[in-house]
Amino acid sequence: MSSTLPQELQSLIIQPGPAALGPESRLGTLAQADLNRALDEVFRRHGPPAKGKLIRALLLLWHDHHDASHTISQSIENPDGSLVHGILHRREPDYWNAKYWFRRVGQHPCFAELSKLAAPLLAADAKLSAQLLMGGAWDAPAFVDAVEAAASKPASDARHQLLRAVQQAETEVTLDYFLLS
Repeated sequence: MSSTLPQELQSLIIQPGPAALGPESRLGTLAQADLNRALDEVFRRHGPPAKGKLIRALLLLWHDHHDASHTISQSIENPDGSLVHGILHRREPDYWNAKYWFRRVGQHPCFAELSKLAAPLLAADAKLSAQLLMGGAWDAPAFVDAVEAAASKPASDARHQLLRAVQQAETEVTLDYFLLS
């Protein structure tokens, strides 16, 4: 696998900026057909990564194509598929179902890196940091609870924006994990 593959795929997360905490579509996302073409081209040039289906499901979700992402993630019956499935249901929002899928994930290997990336983001909100990083470990169901609590607040709310930044870090860490494992 070429070292440019992660950079090309990371660029698909950087544009269009943080995803909504819920199902809302954003300006600047790629149309589903365009995203699939871009992924097909990257995989053709570099060879398909071992977790190509998971990468596709994650990036479809990031670009607000929930149904297409759901079709893929629910067909992958392992902790990685459950991870994407949990993220999807959190954004749907179907919070109970999201926590069900995160319980199936257990302590995912990418959570250690997510804890490291989330800690400086959460430094300004000690209460939220304690909730999400209990004992320094990432607590995915607690993140679902935090998103649910913030969902009724306007997108301009500081905690809402913070959670969107953490969600972006979660997507970046998950993508890196899928690329490297």
